[in-house]
Amino acid sequence: MRPKLAFSKPLDAPAGKVWELIIDTRTWPVWGPSVKAVDCRQRRITAGSQGHIKTPLGLWLPFRVTMFEPGRYWAWRVAGLAATGHQVDPLGPERCRLSFTVPKWAFGYGIVCRRALMRIDRLLAGEERKEGS
Repeated sequence: MRPKLAFSKPLDAPAGKVWELIIDTRTWPVWGPSVKAVDCRQRRITAGSQGHIKTPLGLWLPFRVTMFEPGRYWAWRVAGLAATGHQVDPLGPERCRLSFTVPKWAFGYGIVCRRALMRIDRLLAGEERKEGS
């Protein structure tokens, strides 16, 4: 396996909830700064899922899920290139750590990963407020 860089954040949410968020293609444009739209037959990805994502520049690029460990990890290729890995690690019943990994050659993408982690954190906090209302 090629060396990778990891960007992670502990989240105040159950691992299962975070997992459902990151496999739901309808939420990708909400938390993913590099995804403006998704065209995929499946709402929730699984091993081998494929489709297209629309980038902020308006380009539609093909993607394919290349690794999938339910509830734990998924990775994909975008436009034929190894892209982000997505990992959820439980830290307790109501906490987990979400990590994104990228190939070392894509170190600049870390900015996008950090922004995505912050968006997910805010999104989960907003859902908590809604549920508590």
